[in-house]
Amino acid sequence: MREKLKEIALRHEDLQAQLGDPAVYGDSQRLMAVTRELKELEPVVLAWNALQKAETDRRSAESLLHDPDFRELAQAEYAAAKEEAERLEGELKRLLRPKDPSDSRSVVLELRSGVGGEEGALFAHALLRMYTMYAQARGWRLDVVNLNETELGGVKECSVLIEGEGVWSRLKFESGVHRVQRVPETESGGRIHTSAATVAVLPEAEEVEVAIDPKDLQIDTYRSSGAGGQHVNKTESAIRITHLPTGLVVECQDERSQYKNKDKAMKVLRSRLYEMERARQDAAIAGARKSQVGSGDRSERIRTYNFPQGRVTDHRIGLTLYKIDAIMDGGLDELIDALITADQVEKLKNGEV
Repeated sequence: MREKLKEIALRHEDLQAQLGDPAVYGDSQRLMAVTRELKELEPVVLAWNALQKAETDRRSAESLLHDPDFRELAQAEYAAAKEEAERLEGELKRLLRPKDPSDSRSVVLELRSGVGGEEGALFAHALLRMYTMYAQARGWRLDVVNLNETELGGVKECSVLIEGEGVWSRLKFESGVHRVQRVPETESGGRIHTSAATVAVLPEAEEVEVAIDPKDLQIDTYRSSGAGGQHVNKTESAIRITHLPTGLVVECQDERSQYKNKDKAMKVLRSRLYEMERARQDAAIAGARKSQVGSGDRSERIRTYNFPQGRVTDHRIGLTLYKIDAIMDGGLDELIDALITADQVEKLKNGEV
């Protein structure tokens, strides 16, 4: 492990030197790659430097253990340095585990109402609010690409771009069918209804990773619908892009600028094509994703939100939390941390880390 850490420290120094090279600044793609790699190596290098300092402190304290004048102080310093060194070794082992290559990426999150009609759409809206509040709490940027709402304010389907530190690593386990059990506001008899919505989380692809031939695109413009005042009736700023080879269709009408809508729609299209390629390259991932996302039927659930009992249950890991209000207000960290831990344990069992 120490040889690996020395190599990483040297690589980190080399990347820092490259940032001072004018040739790197003249190449935006290379600059992006250098900056990204530096960001990934930074936590490892900081922990490695801290470990070396802790070990130096431990050796210094150890040399004074036999000196009667300093023995008591040296014992305390030795114990503290030894504990810190052990903690940092554990941290470095965790940092050096193989990572999902997409962990540092931003994501495209797509929501669709499933079974339950209007109640399913209202629940999809509640999930959109939950993810929006979670993104805000973590300092991420969330942009709506497309939003198709019902008359009562529910969400039939929507796509959002979420950018920030560790977005994919935190949200990649949210893909699947989310089931809700509650009494709808429109229910006069007070009966509990069961509805569902599907969530798909896709890592955002960069232009250099997905080559799209402009001849393969059919781009249509139309007038935006929904809120927006008189503007929506005057300008055909909304964009619909059809990728002819695959039949994928992406729409964006969030921005008043046709150019901005096209840019957002292309990001979503690239991410969908990137995910299709990932699925082709790894049949296991494709099978897992298909079983997670499914068709939106409530029998394919990954998580249940039971409002009468105030609980949220993630069925993949058997975790139940009785804090539904906090979770619906974006308090997802406890659930997500548990899913990440379970995934790491499973990989350890399978010898993947």
